[in-house]
Amino acid sequence: MPLQQSGDRAPSPRRTVLTGARVALPSGVADEGLVAFEGTRITEAASAAEATAPAPGDQVLDLTGHLVVPGFIDMHVHGGGGGSFSSADAEECLTAIRTHRRRGTTTLLASTVTGDLDDLARQAAVLSELTEQGDLAGLHFEGPFISPHRCGAHQPGLLRDPDPADVRKLVDAARGTAKMMTLAPELPGGLESVRLLADAGVLAAIGHTDSSYDATREAIDAGATVATHLFNAMPPLGHRAPGPIAALLEDERVTVELINDGTHLHPAVLELAFRGAGADRVAFITDAMGAAGMNDGMYPLGPMTVEVKDGVARISDGPTAGSIAGSTLTLDRAFKRAVTIDGLTVGQAVRALSGNPARLLGIAGRTGAIEAGKDADLVVLDASYDLVGVVRQGEWVVRPTGG
Repeated sequence: MPLQQSGDRAPSPRRTVLTGARVALPSGVADEGLVAFEGTRITEAASAAEATAPAPGDQVLDLTGHLVVPGFIDMHVHGGGGGSFSSADAEECLTAIRTHRRRGTTTLLASTVTGDLDDLARQAAVLSELTEQGDLAGLHFEGPFISPHRCGAHQPGLLRDPDPADVRKLVDAARGTAKMMTLAPELPGGLESVRLLADAGVLAAIGHTDSSYDATREAIDAGATVATHLFNAMPPLGHRAPGPIAALLEDERVTVELINDGTHLHPAVLELAFRGAGADRVAFITDAMGAAGMNDGMYPLGPMTVEVKDGVARISDGPTAGSIAGSTLTLDRAFKRAVTIDGLTVGQAVRALSGNPARLLGIAGRTGAIEAGKDADLVVLDASYDLVGVVRQGEWVVRPTGG
């Protein structure tokens, strides 16, 4: 029996035309653009000077004073709305999906947390079915193949070396839906596992690692292409021992994840990452756990308990008590912070939240930009960059007031 769908209604075949707004097109931001979509696809995206006039029967929505950007893509998120992707419960996973979707994330990978291999395989079975239904873009295994010295919020007693046979077990459990796996390449079996993942078409991500500069470069040469939440859960940048950060920033083959919530990274460090990697190699992520979109309180994170206070999540007990445990971030807040605090342009923020993740995940042909023929995945922001509308595959998830 198929799992329950995420609740979106079937898209209307009537053409919808958005007019008057600034539109983040691949060529730049059009001050008065037009975006039209019919069914699940964008049919037109242009500046006002190049756009065709709406036809009789079109549903026209005037968004003057607003900004339309591509739907956000989160490649590292553990849950939201009180739901966790580590629950192995389809309804709880759908709660998390809907929570982030209402905040503009139209495409996401479900990230797991370190656990027993059999438990992770059971989680993968549920998440792979949600992927096959179209609710997820795939799975990201974060742990258990990570360093005990940089485990962060992961339970130390469940960590293990990346034996290629164990890595293969998890990839196989995902039934072709595994898109990324985070591991520490300096551990025994690390390099062989990186090569295995690359050969299997799964992104090998370096994270929760105590790797040196040279060992990180060796892992990149073996096929690693992602830095899991750069700067967090890895040795700091040193002037004599540059560690993994320098190697990951300097290599053009690597896309670096950044958690832009104001807690995980100082604005100066975020600027350093953009200068070092360039705007085309940065992907903003949430690393959100189940408390995203919720109030302060106690929440589960895999086998652990997390306390959220003033919006910051920390492990509440055990050997890693006090460690930051992911975030409560949503990508609409990351976008607003990028353009109002970090000094990024709208174009740079769009690449970090949509274009770069789409390219990395191999889905840029259908999403990640506002172009005719691509999925109608759109986010509408007001003049203060607050979210007021979300379209996913041609269906309003959040409709602007009066629309």
